[in-house]
Amino acid sequence: MKRFAKALLDRLRRPSNVHANGGSSGGPAGPRQNFSVQGAMLSDVGRVRDTNEDSVVYVVPEPGSPQQRKGALAIVADGMGGHAAGEVASAMAVELMRNLVYASEDPPPRALEHAMLAANRAIFEHGRTHPETEGMGTTCTAILIRDDRLYLAHVGDSRAYLLREGRLHQISDDQTLHAKLIRDGLMTEDEALQAPGGNFILQALGAREDICPSIFEQGLRLESGDRLMLCSDGLHGLVAHADLCAAVAGASPEDACRILIDAANAAGGHDNISVGVFHIAAPDKTAENPQAATKPFAAPGSRGEPDRQALE
Repeated sequence: MKRFAKALLDRLRRPSNVHANGGSSGGPAGPRQNFSVQGAMLSDVGRVRDTNEDSVVYVVPEPGSPQQRKGALAIVADGMGGHAAGEVASAMAVELMRNLVYASEDPPPRALEHAMLAANRAIFEHGRTHPETEGMGTTCTAILIRDDRLYLAHVGDSRAYLLREGRLHQISDDQTLHAKLIRDGLMTEDEALQAPGGNFILQALGAREDICPSIFEQGLRLESGDRLMLCSDGLHGLVAHADLCAAVAGASPEDACRILIDAANAAGGHDNISVGVFHIAAPDKTAENPQAATKPFAAPGSRGEPDRQALE
């Protein structure tokens, strides 16, 4: 079991622009598209767990490569199951998602959806045929940046955020029991803080044969200066929203990741902690026009789709 997990993770820990569980990236990179991407991802075991069951991947294809036109991809997956099963589930999720997205000729929403559904089936089947991993699963939050659009595919309670004009917006919906009760008007946020079952996840890759991921069908229009963050609940469950915003707004991607992981560990570090921060910049010819209007961001609705009127 451990050998299988290690083999998967070793395949993910590759040099250059591909980064996996425990890895990081700090240099500018990006395909020649409407926006360039500079980012970093880090993962930490925390202060309580013996192993890290999170996996992260950040990919910016090399200029001129066949994958360049597919865009930049980042994924965070928070595994569960114990006895290394969660580690296997999250590693399978990010490996399969990455390979399938870049192999696909489908539009971004379909490429992400098909990759996530395939990853779910593979993890489910692995758990069914390997009794020692029965019950394993993983959250999975993936963003694909192509041209001037952000596409998201999401299952579970890891999160994606957008920082625009100094405000940090959560753009993924938590797929937890409490979050659903709040969205349905059956529980208040204050009640959710006191009620048991706050970490009960309604969907996870590999937990059942069929899932329904949240997908951004039209994509979210990006603006130069936007900043993005992906993280597992080991971060957003311990660090205040204002502190998340301050780190993403005030530091380089790699420094922001380190600041946030340190903050989560200082708050107890009771879970594995994973985070990615990404800066979106216009190419030089666009950046030369400082008067270009920046439209405000409206958080997406419960179906996970951005407010089109606010973005167009």
